[in-house]
Amino acid sequence: MRNDVSVFCGPRKCGSNLVGARIPRGKVITTARGSSTGELEGHASSRLPPQPCSWGQSSDLLSRIDLDELMKKDEPPLDFPDTLEGFEYAFNEKGQLRHIKTGEPFVFNYREDLHRWNQKRYEALGEIITKYVYELLEKDCNLKKISIPVDATESEPKSFIFMSEDALTNPQKLMVLIHGSGVVRAGQWARRLIINEDLDSGTQIPFIKRAMDEGYGVIVLNPNENYIEVEKPKIHVPSSSDSSDEPAEKRERKDKVSKETKKRRDFYEKYRNPQREKEMMQLYIRMIQREADVKSKVTAVALTDSVHNVWHQEAGKTIREWMRENCCNWVSSSEPLDTSVESMLPDCPRVSAGTDRHELTSWKSFPSIFKFFTEASEAKTSSLKPALTRRSHRIKHEEL
Repeated sequence: MRNDVSVFCGPRKCGSNLVGARIPRGKVITTARGSSTGELEGHASSRLPPQPCSWGQSSDLLSRIDLDELMKKDEPPLDFPDTLEGFEYAFNEKGQLRHIKTGEPFVFNYREDLHRWNQKRYEALGEIITKYVYELLEKDCNLKKISIPVDATESEPKSFIFMSEDALTNPQKLMVLIHGSGVVRAGQWARRLIINEDLDSGTQIPFIKRAMDEGYGVIVLNPNENYIEVEKPKIHVPSSSDSSDEPAEKRERKDKVSKETKKRRDFYEKYRNPQREKEMMQLYIRMIQREADVKSKVTAVALTDSVHNVWHQEAGKTIREWMRENCCNWVSSSEPLDTSVESMLPDCPRVSAGTDRHELTSWKSFPSIFKFFTEASEAKTSSLKPALTRRSHRIKHEEL
């Protein structure tokens, strides 16, 4: 039977409910005890997408947009390469992304005064980076890509995770790595670090390799890949004018205004996101709630710059107590690494990650996290050894 399991959650907001709920923004690494792991879910990109507003709230704004002037805007087509070579970039021997010809780092402002186009270009590169990291997990880290749910039907939405060969059979310990919410996928901590710094600081690969060197089985979760998008079926809504008793002239005026409003809305939506030409809906992948398994088998959980809220996620008293005893959060701070950081929330201890840059907290706290796991595992092991009870100790003392 497996002995220990460790879980590591990386930066960004990370939920604390260990019952199978989605973890908002954050990264997680976990260590636990037992033959199976509980469901834990948890760096996001440097930009969060704009929050949508309702059509009613935005109609006044759209009515003031000069669509003719907007269409005259000289913007190149959003047609980008689908390979690193197409972008003329490659990772060097230090894991740094560099231009093939100039050797320079990635340039975001590739075209002046075209921020939207530059952002779309950056996002297209990010999708290529995701596939590149997946390849590294399989080829460089020798992990296997496993489809989940394992018992999914042919038509059911599916996702995938990565596992080491001994992930489910390692008799000693297992490490589970969980990234934060946003655009990152399995194996990544921060896309911005991968592109602008290097693979070591931005991916989970150093954690995976060290874990394997120390005898851990490894599972890399992929909680942001927890739904698929399909085209929403079109529903025909009959026009209200079809059954109206209004005069024909009035109905025609209303229909004309309605069509013009719809034209503006459709054009604005297409301008804001031209790559989404169809209305989509999300089909979520099956999840499980396994609080008891997590609490009985997870030995330690390391979080990095997690901004979670145990009350918001309706964590019960037993979960909060378990977190205080088994979790530690390395937060962004200008204090030296591992310095205690005060918190108003009584959820789990917080210490400095040795950096005030949120996205670097996983990488900077790397050695401390493994030390934390080792000490937690040793403490768990020693607590299982036979020990003298107070009564037996008192008897021996009296006999003397």
